Amino acid sequence: MAAVAYVPGASRGKRGQSGGVITPAPVHQAYRFALDPTVRQQRMLASAVGGARFAYNWGLELVKQRLEQREAGHDVQLPWTLPALRREWNRAKHQVAPWWPDNSKEAYSSGLDGLARALKNFTASRHGQRKGRPVGFPRFKRRGCRDACRFTTGAIRVLPDRKHIQLPRLGIIKTHESTRKLARHLERGTGRILAATITRTAGRWHVAFTCEITRQIPTSNGRASMVGVDVGVRHLAVLSTGEQIPNPRPLERLQHKRRRLQRRWSRQERQRIGTGRPHPSRRQQRIRRQIAVVEARAACIRRDGLHKLTSRLVTEHGTVVVEHLNVAGMLRSRHLARVISDAGFAQLRRLLGYKVIWYGAQLVQADPFFASSKTCSACGAARATLCLNERIFRCDDDKCGLMLDRDLNAARNLAKLAEHVAQSGWETINARGAEVRPGLAGRTAMNREAGTGRCPGQTGTVDAQAPTARTINTP
Repeated sequence: MAAVAYVPGASRGKRGQSGGVITPAPVHQAYRFALDPTVRQQRMLASAVGGARFAYNWGLELVKQRLEQREAGHDVQLPWTLPALRREWNRAKHQVAPWWPDNSKEAYSSGLDGLARALKNFTASRHGQRKGRPVGFPRFKRRGCRDACRFTTGAIRVLPDRKHIQLPRLGIIKTHESTRKLARHLERGTGRILAATITRTAGRWHVAFTCEITRQIPTSNGRASMVGVDVGVRHLAVLSTGEQIPNPRPLERLQHKRRRLQRRWSRQERQRIGTGRPHPSRRQQRIRRQIAVVEARAACIRRDGLHKLTSRLVTEHGTVVVEHLNVAGMLRSRHLARVISDAGFAQLRRLLGYKVIWYGAQLVQADPFFASSKTCSACGAARATLCLNERIFRCDDDKCGLMLDRDLNAARNLAKLAEHVAQSGWETINARGAEVRPGLAGRTAMNREAGTGRCPGQTGTVDAQAPTARTINTP
């Protein structure tokens, strides 16, 4: 069945300029701001995230000890949920962490909550109740690996001057940028702060407010156009209109600097303390911080490009069609793993997923086995093989003879897929998102996998088939 996500809101609304009915609806939205703390506040922030990490590691060690005792035949209670972990922490915190009053109780609760979520995901994955890749047993956290702390209670405010925020036990902290976007919602009463999360990335501190915002959700943005988006490595996206969005390749642009710093890091001598293994020296720690700055800059450039592209697509077009790519499988190729990760295919689809709701567009997601690259966009004939190094699509039909860029041909096929789904109805696709009856060759879409191999001999074959898709995230 086609999966349609609906955002609950008021049943009555006003009609906007675009022609659609605008309905106020509560949505969860995050606002992230860079902080400008003093030296003393930096120590307090580091202490808070350190307390969360300590509570996480302490709880994981306790769980492992209880599991070993159960294997030995002892009848002991296993703290597996957040309430059970909190009870164990309150009993032992005076002995294991006599410095616990220095931080807010939310810091330790944040670490225990992360452990409870990890244990829950591990259990669900083992019992087949969680989709995706198998989740292993939680591992200990080290310093510098996702330093974060979450606050859900206490004094969490955005001050009226729009230059400062207030967090529990940390007090008033200056922000590096204005908080006016969130402050306006709070002043009008259309926003409510649910939680605040502080993170440290490449030596910089950020705060992210999880809020419940009442947004004006339109049923339509007034655009009747349909656009197919074919993502790739050569170009970030090729639209069915013929436009090619250049790939910024942020990590590739900074790779020369990253490699130079990594070579310097490997040549530095390590510090030997006692009889244990060598520890990073001060020079190595300084180089490591510089590497983190380069990688954080690449991540910011990538995120900025994806946000600009997705916002433009949902505001200029009424229907956006993308492919549901098996990104995890594509990353197994050691030749393409870095460039695919640098492009952010999955992130683009995730951003479109919620922006179509905010701006009144529709998102159609093509089936993973839809042969968008092998099918001719003019006559509909499908090629048997198509190697990756063939950048020009040539139709095998003698009457057609189409010669077109490979990515543009795929984007046009995706746009036609939206027209087919619109004519047949948004919720008429059954089975695996394909037609229930077998096709011309008596095979379903699972057997007609439209995968492209590394060479013509490894490329799968595909028969003529009806377009398959599913519509998601419509208002």
